[in-house]
Amino acid sequence: MSQMFKISLPDGSVREMPEGSTPADVAAAIGPGLAKAALAAKIDGELVDLTRPFTGDASLALVTSRDEAEALELARHDFAHILAEAVQALFPGTQITFGPSTDDGFYYDFAPADRPFTDDDLPAIEAEMRKIIAADKPLRREVWDREQLISRWKQQGESFKAEWAAELPGDEPLTVYWSGEDWLDMCRGPHLPSTGKLDPAAFKLTRVSGAYWRGDQKNAMLSRIYGTGWLNKKQLSAHLTRLEEAAKRDHRKLGNEMDLFHLQHEAHGSVFWHPKGYVIYRALEDYMRRAISAADCKEVKTPQVMDARQWEQSGHWGKYRENMFVIPDEVPNTEDEGPIISDDAEWMALKPMNCPAHVLIFKQGIKSYRDLPLRIVENGCCHRNEPHGALHGLMRVRQFTQDDGHIFCREDQIVGEVQAFCEMADKVYRDFGFTYSIKLALRPDNRIGTDEQWDKAEAELRDAVERAGLATPEYGWEELPGEGAFYAPKLEWHLTDAIGRTWQVGTIQSDRMLPERLDAHYIGEDGARHRPVMLHRAIFGSYERFIGILIEHFAGKLPVWLAPVQAVVATIVSDADDYAGEVTAKLKAAGIRVETDVRNEKINYKVREHSLKKIPHLLVVGKREAEEGTVALRTLGAEHQKVMTLDEAIALLKAEATAPDLVA
Repeated sequence: MSQMFKISLPDGSVREMPEGSTPADVAAAIGPGLAKAALAAKIDGELVDLTRPFTGDASLALVTSRDEAEALELARHDFAHILAEAVQALFPGTQITFGPSTDDGFYYDFAPADRPFTDDDLPAIEAEMRKIIAADKPLRREVWDREQLISRWKQQGESFKAEWAAELPGDEPLTVYWSGEDWLDMCRGPHLPSTGKLDPAAFKLTRVSGAYWRGDQKNAMLSRIYGTGWLNKKQLSAHLTRLEEAAKRDHRKLGNEMDLFHLQHEAHGSVFWHPKGYVIYRALEDYMRRAISAADCKEVKTPQVMDARQWEQSGHWGKYRENMFVIPDEVPNTEDEGPIISDDAEWMALKPMNCPAHVLIFKQGIKSYRDLPLRIVENGCCHRNEPHGALHGLMRVRQFTQDDGHIFCREDQIVGEVQAFCEMADKVYRDFGFTYSIKLALRPDNRIGTDEQWDKAEAELRDAVERAGLATPEYGWEELPGEGAFYAPKLEWHLTDAIGRTWQVGTIQSDRMLPERLDAHYIGEDGARHRPVMLHRAIFGSYERFIGILIEHFAGKLPVWLAPVQAVVATIVSDADDYAGEVTAKLKAAGIRVETDVRNEKINYKVREHSLKKIPHLLVVGKREAEEGTVALRTLGAEHQKVMTLDEAIALLKAEATAPDLVA
């Protein structure tokens, strides 16, 4: 007789199943509807194929499309494999490499036999993918011997797969998945039961780009094909609509149209701020300075370049050097021949973050327990050596400025300081019109410190959020296992923009390691030396990225207090030129950023042009307005203009041009 296993289901019931049975068998035993709807299974919490046999008593949860997160992950993974199968069917000789799922779809990297793929190839590949889905090919898992699999890949000319198979850990089982009987790929899985479980109308290939094998520019250049994949056509359509809206809001496009900034290859990843863009930057800087002053923080400024020995002591030289710009501490050779830099050069680095420099400020002079907490903030310019291919407008740059702060405090002050920061961040984000969720990133597997230390650190952050009243569903409170830094847990603020995208921006985390490494201490009430706890905190994150988010969130129609030009006075006829000058002068005297447009152009042309530049208010003046001392106010996005006295217009604009933290 075969052995019977007890399978516990989520509703508390238990089914006895014979040895060799699978989750698919349990689904079929429950009913044909569930058997058809089941996509995968969780056995003792592990996501597996429906056809994976039970090995003993287990808990079982069947995954259907209602379990959207898991179902989407499975679908996107399968779309990636079907993409690879389709490409090899259409382009014989193409080698396959990797094909992961992403946040909204999937991609696969290929080594084409003769030419790189282009966007023109995508329609044919999509059609081939739909044929594979329509064939409803079973997706079947097998475990292979390492040498057998390497031999298979080599025989098929799959050098990239053979290389990867040879480097996988020796104790890791090598699994492959068959699509039908004639195509396989190396993969950990799991997968859907068959290709027909996918909706053929729920995916779209989006673009082709270049990518280096294993992300190393020294390796072969591959063709990467991106796609977006969903559970059904409705989800895909909604996503494509979001993409269209996102394209309209792209901060790079709007930044050019509004004359805010530009980037060019002479300074990869560094922003050239134009006068109008720098107005936004300065408005944010002024706002943050008022915020940190109200929070009793002290602003500091630290050097851009520090000796490599300092970075060695802090630990960044060993763990972060590949992201640092390293420079020699010597006068370069100016001779025509010979090396520019000698082998004897001492090394320094542009700072990638401000933390070590702030510890050095803390260490100046003897600190007492009475001096704590010490809150210091720096609008600090940092440099990180990001790969060229990873740069993206203002969102990912090499040179950026952080609203970077550190709070040095005693153990008994941690919860109160974090609570105060939570309340400060809440006010800032609401002033900018954002809703947000707050997350607690918990201990990762690879970490330092004892479990007791992590229990304490996580409890401190959790307690602070609860005291601030933010650990509620309204604020999207969530705990993220394994997402903390290797030395400490952290709180994260995820902003939601106007089209539903989320951006991780603010953070605060406790650090007991860096004060130890850099020998920071204070004198306690007991007269002994004690280590301070260092709280790393930021609200904007970086000014560059936050401005990019603002531009896209508001689609360029920034709040009046942030708008580079808050109003334009435009004439209908030249007879009103003098009056336009008077209006402009009074607006400037009231503190309004205003320009005058007295060009010999039709008013509709002027209205259209200034609307494209996202000017919040257009004050139209003609002969009648000049005689009556009025203006016709056109507000961006409004259907009709309003005629009002100049004093009324000035009062209205002054109110809107006042930063929210300065409103009485």
